[in-house]
Amino acid sequence: MPPRKQTPKKGSAQAGGSKKPPETKEDFEEELKILAGQAREETFSNWATTQGIVYIKAVALIALMAVYANVSLLTLSPVYGQIAATRLHHRVVWTALFIGWSGNLALRRVLPVKTIALLPLVAAYIPMVQFFLFQMSETFGAKLGPAVTEVFTLFPLVVLSTACLADVLEDADLSKLPKSIVGSAPGLGSYAFFKFVEGQSMHQLIAQIGKSVLQTRIGLELVLASAYSVMARSKLLVWAVPALLHTAFYNTHLMTPMATSSLNSTLHARGWSLVDRQESTTGYISVLNNHKDGFRVMRCDHSLLGGEWTKLPRKIVAEPIYSVFTQLEAVRLVEIPDKTPDNAAKALNIGLGIGTTPSALIAHGIDTTIVEIDPVVYEFSAKYFGLPSNHTAVIQDAISWSRSKKDELREHYDYIVHDVFTGGAEPIPLFTEEFLAGLRDMLKPNGVIAINYAGDFTLPPLGIVINTIKHVFPTCRIFREGEPPSAETLEETGRDFDNVIVFCTKTGDKVTFRKPVEADFLDSLARRAYLLPKHEVDDSAFSATAADAGILRVNETEKLEKWHDQSALGHWAVMRTVVPSYIWESW
Repeated sequence: MPPRKQTPKKGSAQAGGSKKPPETKEDFEEELKILAGQAREETFSNWATTQGIVYIKAVALIALMAVYANVSLLTLSPVYGQIAATRLHHRVVWTALFIGWSGNLALRRVLPVKTIALLPLVAAYIPMVQFFLFQMSETFGAKLGPAVTEVFTLFPLVVLSTACLADVLEDADLSKLPKSIVGSAPGLGSYAFFKFVEGQSMHQLIAQIGKSVLQTRIGLELVLASAYSVMARSKLLVWAVPALLHTAFYNTHLMTPMATSSLNSTLHARGWSLVDRQESTTGYISVLNNHKDGFRVMRCDHSLLGGEWTKLPRKIVAEPIYSVFTQLEAVRLVEIPDKTPDNAAKALNIGLGIGTTPSALIAHGIDTTIVEIDPVVYEFSAKYFGLPSNHTAVIQDAISWSRSKKDELREHYDYIVHDVFTGGAEPIPLFTEEFLAGLRDMLKPNGVIAINYAGDFTLPPLGIVINTIKHVFPTCRIFREGEPPSAETLEETGRDFDNVIVFCTKTGDKVTFRKPVEADFLDSLARRAYLLPKHEVDDSAFSATAADAGILRVNETEKLEKWHDQSALGHWAVMRTVVPSYIWESW
């Protein structure tokens, strides 16, 4: 059938408007220009919208992946310590990034669903998988345990996220870039942005952690899983329900009253109980009671900040379970000219722990200032370990505080106690020549400083720190908390880890201790037994390699950093002998 002839209806020309058809060549050309401009505008608008969606998706994938990498590290630290958790973390991430970026096409062909649809499922199951893998930490060990855990948790998430990122960036228009960099620009740009977000987000996470349930380690994992679910909505999300139910009702790492009660039920069966816990700037902080042996400890990640006997009565002060903190109190016993009476003396305590040493100084009537970086450590020491209230508290990092007070507090203190070890490694900036020199300037001319450094005699860092201390202070004596191990034990374990206490003065006189009197013991059995340091250390006891390493300065901190891994692994092993594995795993 031939097509029907179309005839305009009457009045249709008027309905179309008053615009007249072009009558001249100039009019026709002008109309063509207008139409071409409209086409270009519509084309650019579509292009900009499409490219905007591409880059928004890419940014979201990179940001979520970078934040999750940091949260994974934070989640590992209570079981393995911060340094052990970090050792192989970057290798796991780099490997996952490479596999995901290079294998996105293979994943698209192999997977029965879109790659992005799996991201919420993997993210949802990570807390549950971590929960079970943490219970095998003793089997894995600190050397490989963190990497093994991340291989089954973070690794698949990063592989899938990177593959999705590669898929998304295939639609990116890079035609305006030079041809020489078009091929590498997406990968290099994505990695640069990943590292930027990773660095910035870690600072924010630490600053905000613990302020609500959703700002805790497991809470953040749930938030990130929710974000992935919003990004990749699909019917597959129903398979995330079992993992979410386990995390909500059975995962004791979630910081809720129900999870805490469940954890306490488990601990009670083994003779322990959880008094309190909170996540904070320096790590996971908890207070635990051992009912069988009768003591209480404060934990920070995979390290103990101190403890006291609960089976012994508290008289003036508590009975500490570790002698090192009572030995630090011997700073009062160092014989110096024109000694200031206790009731007129001033003391500075850098690092609080459970407050054993500052509590004793306060009990002796000394005006004591405590500088502690972690507000939760300070809160718990006062709430659960009897830290007296009659002192000056500074909740700030010691470096910025000392810089701001260097002129105001010049030659101000009679005693300084420096005790800042935690987590298997020292905060290096607090042992540099510059920081120690600032403390020296705060000491009165006849003042005394006691420095506690926990280290391994078989490794150079301890010797380097001792070199630095002796460089800043002209006269020192060095003691260790306990007796040195036998040759057989040293050969078997390969480590000689102990607390080392250094007493120094600003004068050139030899450091000597007066004989304690009854008042010095504060009616305490531990102080009667351990107040005076007994195990003096000769310079020859330190690693021979430290002699040539010189001292530690602010711009040379790599001298200690390169030994962090080995020190942290040794500390992890020591902590597993002090407290059972199930305590460290049950955070």
